[in-house]
Amino acid sequence: MTITVTPMTLPEVLLVEPLVFDDRRGFFLEAYQHQKYAAAGLPRRFVQDNHSRSRKSVLRGLHYQLQHPQGKLVYAVTGEIFDVAVDIRRGSPTFGQWTGACLSAENHQQLYIPEGFAHGFVVLSDHADVMYKCTQYYAPGDEYGIYWKDVHIGIDWPVAWPVLSEKDENFPRLSETARDLLPVHGQPRQ
Repeated sequence: MTITVTPMTLPEVLLVEPLVFDDRRGFFLEAYQHQKYAAAGLPRRFVQDNHSRSRKSVLRGLHYQLQHPQGKLVYAVTGEIFDVAVDIRRGSPTFGQWTGACLSAENHQQLYIPEGFAHGFVVLSDHADVMYKCTQYYAPGDEYGIYWKDVHIGIDWPVAWPVLSEKDENFPRLSETARDLLPVHGQPRQ
């Protein structure tokens, strides 16, 4: 028995469906199993797990690290989110394009966002607990972001008036971001 991995419209971003065992008592799933995930093409090394709780309409993102790029395996433990990845790699044929998926405690789906992509999500339920595994450690001072409502990217967010942090509200648009503050397509994976 294995997991199902489906490339999204940006083929490096992967929708992961773990095998779920459901019965009258509830369910059981392996949220991550190294051998199965590596065999399916996901990174062989995750070094940090993060957990965030947010209320309805909170939007977090679009975030990335430049010197310590993070691949992320994201899933909702409670509630539902709309999760987004944006290709911000200079020289990429899909530069400035986005893809997204609804992840929920009900569908158990996960999204793998590789290094070089900006990541963000908005909460659709009353609240959501979101877990994500990272391929690199969080590096204070290496935090960057892209404005969540950049019209040139055109993300179809399902919330018109999200709740944002001051930092997220003030990120530059992709076209306003200095070239040397964007990752480069084709750099080796961590």
